[in-house]
Amino acid sequence: MKKVERINVIMRYINNRAHFTISEIMQEFNISRSTAIRDIREIEALGMPLDAEVGRDGGYFVMRNSVLPEVRFTGNEVKALFIAFMATRNQQLPYLKSRQSLAEKLLGLISENQQDDLFHLNQILLFEGTNPNNPDLLDLSDLPHPMLEQLIQILLVDSYLLITIEEKKEIKSIPIYLLHLYREKSLWLIEGFDLQEEKKQIYPVDHLTNVIPYPSKKRISKKKIQEKLSKQEEVINLILELGPNAIAQFKKYHPIHVSISYTNPYQTTAILRTCINVGKPKEVAEITNWLLFLGGDIRVREVPEEILEGLQERIRLYCP
Repeated sequence: MKKVERINVIMRYINNRAHFTISEIMQEFNISRSTAIRDIREIEALGMPLDAEVGRDGGYFVMRNSVLPEVRFTGNEVKALFIAFMATRNQQLPYLKSRQSLAEKLLGLISENQQDDLFHLNQILLFEGTNPNNPDLLDLSDLPHPMLEQLIQILLVDSYLLITIEEKKEIKSIPIYLLHLYREKSLWLIEGFDLQEEKKQIYPVDHLTNVIPYPSKKRISKKKIQEKLSKQEEVINLILELGPNAIAQFKKYHPIHVSISYTNPYQTTAILRTCINVGKPKEVAEITNWLLFLGGDIRVREVPEEILEGLQERIRLYCP
């Protein structure tokens, strides 16, 4: 880490703490005592109001009634932020309104030349999901389901939830322990352990109508949940060897719970192991489509009979 970058990071670190010591700075940033002391002195010279405490347990604290120095961004840092904004269009991400206000604030901090660079980038860069006929940088109309932000706010405090779901005009309240919140095929999904049926389930966020913390008295311990999940581990029934072209296709798209392990240091070959629920026709059809998407650069070690039959049926359709 360069010196200027390190000092900026240390400034943010100490500004979020009421009190800190030289030893903490040394440990957090893996630097020597002399380097830590020099950095603290430079930070003081930049205008951050620090007061030193003398004694064995002494250290520094920030005088909160004083004015702290402004946070400044380099031209490349601003470009990095805006390109990240552009790349995540139409992703139904939470807190998009805050992202828009952040973008507007950043525009107000930079020079006109930097603003011109950003608007030029906005015209020439295209990402997946970008509409070239409407590439406005601040046009964030891809708002997610309104329950998503409420769900995240509760998750920051508690993973035991009572979710209310409306599906096919039926309303159900389900107690769950949330394992993951993820996005797949333009949908936000909850992977949770159903505390009543005691098994893992998937729930679309779009079906949520309410979410609250689940009462403590009715909860199952995290240890017991992990024990039950370990007993329900699925048996691997799909094993593939992937070449470089299949790996490239895999990176473009793959089901959220499917991963690969590289088998050489150049990451040009890999192996895929997963479980397919052959009792769900929809999942079988989706995996069949995905295997065709991977292309011919794969070698099948093991595959469920249902998937094989689906592939053979597709070949018959394509080659009558």
